[in-house]
Amino acid sequence: MLQKKNIKLGIINFFILIFLLINFTNSKSDELDKDSKNLLVEINILDKVSSKNTILKLKIGEEKKFQNLIIKVLKCENSKFDDDPEITAYIQVKDLNISDNERVFIFNGWTFSSSPTLNPFDHPVYDLWLSSCRPI
Repeated sequence: MLQKKNIKLGIINFFILIFLLINFTNSKSDELDKDSKNLLVEINILDKVSSKNTILKLKIGEEKKFQNLIIKVLKCENSKFDDDPEITAYIQVKDLNISDNERVFIFNGWTFSSSPTLNPFDHPVYDLWLSSCRPI
């Protein structure tokens, strides 16, 4: 009888522990989401035809229209190392001139400030690269 009572208490304690762990992880991820939404991302855009360079400033999750492109930054991170800073960002770019429904984004992926050719943005008119990611 005492053994059955101990088993029931163990099961109850197990579920309480699981509940507390889930709440703790959710609160930590909410804090990280709040911190990441307060970042300002700077992207340099080069118009290859006119040779004009433009700096576009975006908040995380914000869409901005530049000429016929819609640019949205979903995530941005700075490296933890001080000697050689690396900035990475997850960017989505749509071209409004392309009406092909199968290809929604002309670029959808991570880009790196130190090596933009690692995952290049390929467009006949525009070139873009990441320049900074800093708190607002």
